[in-house]
Amino acid sequence: MKRRLLLASTALSSVWALTGCASQDIEAYAGQQPVLDLPQYFNGTLDAYGVFTDRSGAVVKRFTVLMKCHWVGNEGTLDESFTYADGTTQQRIWHLTQLPGGRYTGRAGDVVGEATGQSLGNTFHWNYTLSLPVGDKVYDVQFDDWMYLMTDQVMLNKATMRKFGVRLGEVTLSFVKR
Repeated sequence: MKRRLLLASTALSSVWALTGCASQDIEAYAGQQPVLDLPQYFNGTLDAYGVFTDRSGAVVKRFTVLMKCHWVGNEGTLDESFTYADGTTQQRIWHLTQLPGGRYTGRAGDVVGEATGQSLGNTFHWNYTLSLPVGDKVYDVQFDDWMYLMTDQVMLNKATMRKFGVRLGEVTLSFVKR
């Protein structure tokens, strides 16, 4: 029994160590151009095209998103309408708050607690826990979400999804501002 506990704790420690080593530092993007002004980019109508891939890299879901966004002062609303390749739809409405130092918080109906993030250079990085329905169950999964402004109209987004520190898959998106 003690050996099993030791093996389990060693395996769990290894997972935590490996996931901790893999994270990026947003400071590395401080000088990157074009500079991302989040309230400016996420203002108006945007289209997004994305895929969810599992751990092996296989595409599990394809989707498009119509985003209608607006800001009043330091408060932003991002109304996302998802349409999946199988015809199903979903809506998520983000309520963002811009804080000093390029920091942001966000809330949405299916987000557990509060999302926190920072924008620096051409990059926005944030973390949040999403309640994700799978079949008849709902799982709380953690998102490590990175967005990179490529041009004034195009932004790329890569988010890693984890549960208990184990990588479940990735979401890749391209945003196009109208």
